[in-house]
Amino acid sequence: MSEVEAKLPRKRFYRQRAHANPFSDHQLEYPAEPKLMDWTRHYPQYYPAKEGEEQKKVEFADIGCGYGGLLIALAPLFPDKLMLGMEIRTKVEDYVYERIKALRIQKPGDYQNVSIMRMNAMKFLPNFFEKGQLSKVFFLFPDPHFKQRKHKARIISSTLLAEYAYALRVGGILYTITDVKDLHLWMVKHLDEHPLFEKLTDEECENDPAVPHVRTATEEGKKVARNQGDKFLACYRRIEDPFYNN
Repeated sequence: MSEVEAKLPRKRFYRQRAHANPFSDHQLEYPAEPKLMDWTRHYPQYYPAKEGEEQKKVEFADIGCGYGGLLIALAPLFPDKLMLGMEIRTKVEDYVYERIKALRIQKPGDYQNVSIMRMNAMKFLPNFFEKGQLSKVFFLFPDPHFKQRKHKARIISSTLLAEYAYALRVGGILYTITDVKDLHLWMVKHLDEHPLFEKLTDEECENDPAVPHVRTATEEGKKVARNQGDKFLACYRRIEDPFYNN
């Protein structure tokens, strides 16, 4: 492998606006259903499974993963978990792809459990993940959509929470963090009102090994820290459907 391929990409060549319109037609490719998705390109070390081994599936999803800071931080922390970043912005997805590619070359055997795809999770999440497949889903510093008429585009809503609850297994954790208090209160309100989520206590959050990276690993989180801004964290556990009878 060439020295050029092993070099980490430089962010300044992949800059793009902070957010993208989730309702625009982005000409994305997606499977009709999860079982039709070919993950070979994303996780060549794990797909297809070796004879006699159970096929691994993606368990962590970072929705709107930005420049991949959380993914890169969690990859060595959870080496046996496959994790995927979903990012709608083309140049940003390109950057993360090249970053992961370079890290795999620099450290053979490492970062094989992490990947990125250009995708609009607000539209197509159920096309990729089966019921109860995910154990962690992250929403870090999402677009606040300040104007009231744009609140429908927020990544946390009653409608979308039904999809997240479908993909997240019972006991799985949904993480949110933002530096915008209004958005934090919005997300907490919708999650509190949803019957399939319960809020983790402060102690439970602090004992979660992913939480320090949720706070600090992303580019946006680092920018907030540099500006001495606030970070509002809320974590929720997926619970059994109280109205479902086996």
